[in-house]
Parts: sequence; structure tokens; C-alpha cells
Amino acid sequence: MQNAEDLDATHVRILTKERELLVAHSGSPVRLPDETDALIGGRFRDHPHAEVILSMPGIGSVLAAEFIAHTGGDMSVFGTADRLAGVAGLAPVPKDSGRISGNMRRPRRYCRRLMRVFYMSAQVAARCCLVSKAYYERKRAEKKTHKQAVIALARRRLNVLWALLRDGRPFEGSPPLRAARLGSVKRAALSHIRW
Repeated sequence: MQNAEDLDATHVRILTKERELLVAHSGSPVRLPDETDALIGGRFRDHPHAEVILSMPGIGSVLAAEFIAHTGGDMSVFGTADRLAGVAGLAPVPKDSGRISGNMRRPRRYCRRLMRVFYMSAQVAARCCLVSKAYYERKRAEKKTHKQAVIALARRRLNVLWALLRDGRPFEGSPPLRAARLGSVKRAALSHIRW
């Protein structure tokens, strides 16, 4: 017998699949009835990680519900953020041949729906979140294309979301106080050194 959390994740998965079928049937994004969006959002808000996931800029209730539906809501299945990134297609894979090594490429096999969740949220966050916008602009300054910069931001956001879910705390626009304090202590300790 399944517990309540498994049933909620299953119900969200069914609603998300119905939504995908509507989009696939029409060939273009479909505006779902408000009651369906409300039902997806309502079922998602019952999940234990809902508050943490929704605190990330760029992730709304529908994208968050898709994230829960495709991950099953249990991060211990993946073990590490790198494994989740591999499943989502945000981690490069080797393209080695013979004596040539060190070449990386985008994977061919990955969960495209999970990639979509992080890609869409990264695009929104690059416009509305100052931290994400600064990271995106830094990648563009490194001569990355728009798509490469958004994928790099999506990977970064995946790592942040993983840490937030692990710690059980919501997203904050600035780094945690302890980390900021440790950084200032290190700077003070190294201030006497001339570079």
C-alpha cells in the first residue's frame, strides 16, 4: 500500500501527463482551464518540499509540479546533485576516441522534461533574479552563446536547489550568513599578504 506522499506524487504525475498530452495533441502550448492549473498547484502544495522549491525565483507551481513528477519527489534516489544533473541532461559526457581524451559534449539520453524544467526556470531567473542575472551575464562575457549561458545557469540552479532541499531551507537572494562571515574572516586573514 502506498503512503500519502506517494499518492500525491502519483496524482501530480498523472495531471502533468494529461497536460503533456494536451500539448502534444494540439501541437502548440495549450492554456489549461484554471481549475486544472489550480488542481495541479493545490496537489503540489501538499508536498513536503513545496515551500522550498517555490522559493527559487523562476519556478512556479506548474514547473515545480513537473519537477516533483519527474523526480518522484525523493532526492535520495539520485544520491548526488551530479547524478540528478546527468539524468536532466545538464552534465556533459565524455566524447573520447582512441588517444584523444578530455572532449565533452551534451548527452543524447536524458529526461527532456526535467531538462525543460531547469531550462525554463533559468530563462525566467536570468531576467528577474539579480544573482542569476549576474551569473548569466558573466557567462555571456566569457563568449558563451545564449543557449550555453542558460544551460550553465540551469546547472547552477540545479545545484542550488539540491542544496536547499538537502538543508530544508528556502532560497535567499544572498549567501547564508555563516558562509558570508567565513568569507570575510578569510579575507581579513589574507589582508596582510601583498599580491
